[in-house]
Amino acid sequence: MERRNFIKGICAASAVAATLTPSTLLAKAEAPKGANAMTFDAAVAAITGGKTATESSKVSLTVPEIAENGAVVPVKVNVESPMSEADHVKAIHVLSTKNGNARCADVMLTPLNGKGYFATRIKLGGTQDVVALVEMSDGTFLKAAKPVKVTIGGCG
Repeated sequence: MERRNFIKGICAASAVAATLTPSTLLAKAEAPKGANAMTFDAAVAAITGGKTATESSKVSLTVPEIAENGAVVPVKVNVESPMSEADHVKAIHVLSTKNGNARCADVMLTPLNGKGYFATRIKLGGTQDVVALVEMSDGTFLKAAKPVKVTIGGCG
């Protein structure tokens, strides 16, 4: 009888361990998911290092006024720049103001790119502004923003 009670005890301990271990692992997995899990303001501060970004007519942001499906919203950013060694676009960042993941796309450029242009598709969870944040070679930041009305949400 002692052997039977011993085996029952081991089975009960194994069942308890198997039940508790996954729940403790899942609790740890709910932590923030990387550098992109931040608000719009925090993302802008992280990109600019606290510098202010100024609205500029040099930055042309093309997005639809109404997006039927928020899962695939086309975005085009064109920056007027000579793309010379002394004056060029270093980076183009596409951000959304209300998504849980504010940073939608980041692209780094060099004078060899020849043009300050980037096109992509992003996800938007609802109606919000899309912002193009451009870093120039002299360390200044330019921006352009446009609202997009989303009829069917794409995030979550």
